[in-house]
Amino acid sequence: MSGPLVIIGCGGFGRETFALVEALNRRGASWEFLGFVDDRPAAADLARVADLGATLVGKTADLARRTEPVAAVIAIGSATARMAIDEQLRNSPVEWVVLVHPDATMGAGVRLGPGVVVAAGARLSTNIAVGRHVHIDQNATVGHDCSLGDYSRLNPQACVSGSVIVGTGALVGANATVLQGLSVGDGATVGAGAVVTRAVPALATVKGVPAR
Repeated sequence: MSGPLVIIGCGGFGRETFALVEALNRRGASWEFLGFVDDRPAAADLARVADLGATLVGKTADLARRTEPVAAVIAIGSATARMAIDEQLRNSPVEWVVLVHPDATMGAGVRLGPGVVVAAGARLSTNIAVGRHVHIDQNATVGHDCSLGDYSRLNPQACVSGSVIVGTGALVGANATVLQGLSVGDGATVGAGAVVTRAVPALATVKGVPAR
């Protein structure tokens, strides 16, 4: 919970992660935020970064060439982008850290992989395995005995019931619900507001109530 830190991605979730880091520092952490890293920053995002009093400090390739250790998270929504950056920096001095907002709730037996970001209001109950570079966004809930695969993402207020398996790179959209004991396959997308009542195959996109 201390040392130099960069956030990869200066878009909306990157800036939300910056606010998360500030919240942690107010609660006793001592992260030294160096700035954002982004390969293709949008002009609007750069303006909003400046409004936060932060800066862009380079591209992913700059991190790959770095010789000094630095803590980092990837705050980019695209699972494909997170996978690529993770691979690009595999032999770099980057240390993937876990950031959990102080207003999130973590139960017993929750295991978080490297690079996980858990936003404000998220609720994780018990005996949950979370893979590497997973995002659990604001007010999302994860029930008992769930597994969230590498690079998966739960959008705001997503609800994953007990004993659910979310596959590698899968996305559960905002306000979507996955009922107990089901699975969301690798690379699948559950649309916003959907209610999943049966297993979702890999690479499928489902939406609606019930989700189809």
